[in-house]
Amino acid sequence: MKTQGVGRADAGGSGADGVQWLLQPRGTARLGGPKHFQHSVRDGIELSDPKYAEVLGENAAALNEAFPDGVARFWGAITPKKANGDKGVALRDCRVGDEVLFYGEKRFIARATILKKFHNPALAERIWGTTTEGAVWEHMIALGDVVEFTADAMPLLAAIDGPDDKLWGLKLLSAHERTRLFDLVAPPSVPSAVGLPAPRKPATPSPSALEQKVLLHAFSALRTHTGPDGPSPHKPLALLWSIGRLEAGEDRLAPWDVFEREVGALLAEFGGAGAQVTPHYPFSRLRGAIWEVEGFTDGLKDPGPATLRKVGAKAGFVADAARLLRKASVRAKAVRQLSSAYFEPADLPLVLERVGLAGYLSASGHSEELLDERADATGGDAGPVKRRAVNGTRPDRNQEFVDQVKRWHQHVCQVCSESLEVLFGHYSEAAHIQGVGSPHDGPDQLSNMLCLCPNHHKQFDRLAIYIDPEWKVRRTRDDAFLYELRRDDRHEIDPARVEYHRVLCGKDD
Repeated sequence: MKTQGVGRADAGGSGADGVQWLLQPRGTARLGGPKHFQHSVRDGIELSDPKYAEVLGENAAALNEAFPDGVARFWGAITPKKANGDKGVALRDCRVGDEVLFYGEKRFIARATILKKFHNPALAERIWGTTTEGAVWEHMIALGDVVEFTADAMPLLAAIDGPDDKLWGLKLLSAHERTRLFDLVAPPSVPSAVGLPAPRKPATPSPSALEQKVLLHAFSALRTHTGPDGPSPHKPLALLWSIGRLEAGEDRLAPWDVFEREVGALLAEFGGAGAQVTPHYPFSRLRGAIWEVEGFTDGLKDPGPATLRKVGAKAGFVADAARLLRKASVRAKAVRQLSSAYFEPADLPLVLERVGLAGYLSASGHSEELLDERADATGGDAGPVKRRAVNGTRPDRNQEFVDQVKRWHQHVCQVCSESLEVLFGHYSEAAHIQGVGSPHDGPDQLSNMLCLCPNHHKQFDRLAIYIDPEWKVRRTRDDAFLYELRRDDRHEIDPARVEYHRVLCGKDD
């Protein structure tokens, strides 16, 4: 896992040895491109997180030096099939100090400076997982000076490739080409002397002006219209839908036509009998400390659909609110608060499913829970019960950890202290405290696991029981004390994971 040091590549600083352009496709939604960009470029990776720290290896010192605030920005690439093709040459010849232009949907969407180049398959897999074929984005670059912007990519692509409508893969432009074609893109925050290396200071996000408690208070204090059937769900539905977009890695601001179509469908389904479908009301009336609308002036009150469409309006969380909501713990609190304050428990599962947040109904999340409850993929009607094929993925759990936690506790449930006897011994289940599936993305580590009997595994996963700060197991609906959590000195449990589970149960106070 070699790390290229910070500094100017070779001896030159201008001309052929100056800054090159690395044209980097962000990737499609099918391959997880927008979500990966959100996770490792916008949000950044906390180097101290045990999930990542344990696989930094010999890169640790150099990366901690490059990112003194502890939050790193990364991107990666899969080993190319052709070493001398465009992608192979780009990976081999890009250098520290070169400029990366991220591309998506026929536009350049961000620029950054390469701080380091290194090869670390283990870290790449922890950050982005693998492709369906098992490939890893193992050729990694650390990024500084990340600036998002928007520029039409077609003029540059036409100049280097002739008439084409897409950047199909990684491509490196020489310093000479960058100088010649610079005006076709003109990315922001670059030195005035084109051809000199860009500044290589680490990207440090500005501190958020919006505190978590302010954001959560805004959710609990929504001004909603109250009719015969109770409070209107217009604003809460719009906010949950927008949180779902953030969790999926989409842009924080949604165009009016998308908002009108999708939130309108939600209002038609959950707005109540006789309620009008008026998505333009929450679109504009949510404006305030956590929500912004682009495309018209503040003096224009309650614009109608035609006006919003004409001006190309967009709406969504302000940047600081979106930054907070991209953190798993804050997002879990927000979903819980909106759900409990504005929706009946009987309606909630379907509401959260519709907005893409069904994973918050269980501790395991989407990836495991949904597959566990569906038929195995057998493809056929053989046997007494029909089976149906199911497409999906589940996290690849470390079986050694599963076996270890069961050995430590000798198959005795940490909740009820009972051991389930079966014909050839005893049976228990290893439960993750903070689910490793989406949207929780907890670590697959022993400190994030419990040994439970099947009944208490299901209750813990479905949020019927929780563990309080004193390690007492309580019933969620009334906080009744049930058991003392059974502990073992060899098994260290991470309190932060237990706290996350309490958040899902609404017991984080």
